[in-house]
Amino acid sequence: MGEKHSDLVNKSKAAFLKWRALPAPERGNYIRLFGEALREQKKEVANQITSEAKKIISESEGEVQEVIDMCDFATGLSRQLYGLTMPSERPNHRLQEIWQPLGIVGCITAFNFPVAVFGWNFCLAAVCGNSIIWKPSPHSEGCAELTKKIWDSVAGEYKDLVLIKKGANDASVELAEDENIALLSATGSCAMGKAIAPLVSARLGRNLLELGGNNAAIICPTADLDLTIKGVTFSAAGTTGQRCTTLRRLFVHEDIYEEVIKKLIPSFESLKIGDPFDRNIQVGPLISEQSYEAMKKTLDDCSNKAKKIHGGQKLDIEGGIYVQPAIVEVDSHIDEMNDETFAPILFVMPFKKLTDAIKLQNSVKQGLSSSIFTNDFRESELFLGPEGSDCGIANVNIGTSGAEIGGAFGGEKDTGGGRESGSDAWKAYMRRITATLNHGIELPLAQGVEFDSES
Repeated sequence: MGEKHSDLVNKSKAAFLKWRALPAPERGNYIRLFGEALREQKKEVANQITSEAKKIISESEGEVQEVIDMCDFATGLSRQLYGLTMPSERPNHRLQEIWQPLGIVGCITAFNFPVAVFGWNFCLAAVCGNSIIWKPSPHSEGCAELTKKIWDSVAGEYKDLVLIKKGANDASVELAEDENIALLSATGSCAMGKAIAPLVSARLGRNLLELGGNNAAIICPTADLDLTIKGVTFSAAGTTGQRCTTLRRLFVHEDIYEEVIKKLIPSFESLKIGDPFDRNIQVGPLISEQSYEAMKKTLDDCSNKAKKIHGGQKLDIEGGIYVQPAIVEVDSHIDEMNDETFAPILFVMPFKKLTDAIKLQNSVKQGLSSSIFTNDFRESELFLGPEGSDCGIANVNIGTSGAEIGGAFGGEKDTGGGRESGSDAWKAYMRRITATLNHGIELPLAQGVEFDSES
C-alpha cells in the first residue's frame, strides 16, 4: 500500500518549503521540462492508459496531449500570477493583492481520466508553489506510477513534489481529514464528493470538487442534423459513456424528432466496438462487471416506462465487458433520468417549447455540461443567458464532451462548484493577501475615522 500517510505528508511538506522559495518562472521551467519528457514518452503513457482505463487508444493519446498542453499553459502562467493594484482612498497609500502558495494539495483522481486530471491539478498547483499528494483510482495506479517516473526524470532535487498515495476510500478519507492538506481536489462521483466534503469542511479546509454530470443536449428545428448526429453520438458513446461530460439526456423538438431518431439509431448501431488498442475501434469496454450491472439495472428499471429501447445488450467479445450503447426513447422525464448511470445510455424525448427543454435540462441535481444545436441566434443566446443553462459548461453546435484546457472546467450544484484547468482556475491553488502600504509620514484612517488622542 506504499508509505505511511504521515511519512508522505512530512516528505511533501519538506518539498513544499523548498519549492516555494523558487521564483515562479523557475518553477515554470521544471513544468516545461516535464511536458517535454511527456512528449517523448507519449506513446508509452497512452498505452498504459488504454491498458488500465480501457479507453480507445486515440482518446488515450489525446489525454496525454492534454497534460502536455497543460504544461505549456502552466509554463506561461508562471510569469502571469498577477495581483491587482487598487487605488487607495488614503493619501500616500498603495492597496494591492498578493498571491501566495497554499502548501500541500491532495489530489484524488478517477479511473476514466487517470492522467489528465492529475495534469490539470499538478501543473497549476506546482507553478503556484505547492506540492501535491496524488491518490489515483485503484484501477489506474500504473498510470500514476509511470507519470511519477517521468516527473522524477526531470525534477532533480524536487522529486518529492509529486508523491503517490495508494489505496481505496480509506486513503481518500485520510487526505480529507488531515489538517496538513491545504486543498483537497477530488474528482469522482457526486456520492464521493458528498462523503469527502464534510470531512474537509469539519476542519475548515478547502475543497475543489469536480463531480458527476447528468448532461443534456437540445436539438432545435434549425440544427444542422449531420453535424448534430455526429456530436451526439460521440458525446453519448465516447469513452463508453464513462466521462463526467457524457451526454445522457437528449431533448429533440417534436417537428424533427422522427427524423433525428431515424438518423441516430443507425449512427449508434454502426459504432465499431472492440479492442481499444485497435485504431479502427470507436468504443472499448466498460471498466468492470459492476459498471455493466449498473447499466443493466437502469435499463431494466425503465423498461416499462420507455417507449422503446434500442441496444444496451452485452456483447460476446473477449477481453473485457463490451456493450452496445443504448438509446431509450421516452415521452416524459422519467425518474431514471435524474441520476447518472456511468455507462452509454442516452435518453431521448421530444419537446415543444425551447424554454420547456431548458427547464428539463436544468431540473436535475447535477450541473456540469450542456449543449444546444441550433442555427437560430436568438435560441443560442437564450441558452447562454441567465434564463438558460445552469451548467458550468454550455456549448453551441458541439456536444457536451471535449472541453479544451483554455477554459475553466467544472460545474454547479451537485457537480461541486470547483474549477480546474484554464482561465483563472490557478487562484484556487493560492491564498490571497490584501496589502496596504503607507509611504507617507501620517496615519490617516479609512472611511474618515478619527482616532486622535490629542485633546
